[in-house]
Amino acid sequence: MVAFLRLALRRIAMLPVMVLGIALLVFLVMQFSPVDPAYNALGDSASPEARAAFEEEQGLNDPLPMRYVAFVADLLKGDLGMTLPPGQPVTDRIVTALPLTIQLTLLALSLGLVLALVLGIAGAVYRDRWPDQLTRLLSMAGVAIPPFWLGVLLIQQFSLNIDLLPTGGYTNPADSFSDWLKSMALPAVSLAIPLATSLARLIRTSMVAELDRDYVRTARGNGLPESLVIRSVLRNSLITPLTVLGVRVGYLLSGAVVIEAIFDLPGMGKLILEGVTGSDTGLVQGTVITIALTFLAVNVVVDLLCLLVNPRIRTV
Repeated sequence: MVAFLRLALRRIAMLPVMVLGIALLVFLVMQFSPVDPAYNALGDSASPEARAAFEEEQGLNDPLPMRYVAFVADLLKGDLGMTLPPGQPVTDRIVTALPLTIQLTLLALSLGLVLALVLGIAGAVYRDRWPDQLTRLLSMAGVAIPPFWLGVLLIQQFSLNIDLLPTGGYTNPADSFSDWLKSMALPAVSLAIPLATSLARLIRTSMVAELDRDYVRTARGNGLPESLVIRSVLRNSLITPLTVLGVRVGYLLSGAVVIEAIFDLPGMGKLILEGVTGSDTGLVQGTVITIALTFLAVNVVVDLLCLLVNPRIRTV
């Protein structure tokens, strides 16, 4: 436990440095954007004096390091700036949109993990037999299908052909849980299947390597139940899949941006699309940095899960 706490504190201590790095990257990208903030905010009819006053008020004439320090200070206070007129706090827009993206990501992640464990364990236990061959085939097919194309196919089949699920839109779970589940089913499946099939291959490969170890043969020779053996093997095989999962959650978040646009979900994807199409740099900057920080937090959680699952890496 002491070793776990020491490593956990080490991971958490790196968070401020990584947050500053993410903030710097996003800040620089947006600062060198060809979009003119004064032109966007005031319009092309504004006088040069009005634009100069706007730039002075927003600190756009300050040196780049000073603007970065001000940006980080506002970020620490939860202030991500204002959208274009009619101005709204970017934070308020994100607070409204982020829960939906988190719901979609968690639902897709849960479904993807269940499918990955079923396919991966079946492929490893029935190695080189028909369940393994079927698992490999499904994995290759799932990895090759882009989520957005899969989403379109699901809409064609389950919404247009048999009218079982809605083509898009969102229902708050507080209003109707069943309608919420229907509205999230197709988007979640679109994200979950590529995740599940890629993780299933890793789980299957890791378990096959683990099943060939001496301790497994010894356990079976001593008459331990096969379910207990498989459970131990699975626990020792999850380090690589869990590590990759941290990266895959980032893909889920980025994929959710496209999927939300396809299914007309008012999440972070819609905010990014609104910011890009409207040249609203403040909105784009706020949504991008929020997604990046969420991805960072998920990776820290995955690191801690790896430490919990396999005590052997606590000595690293």
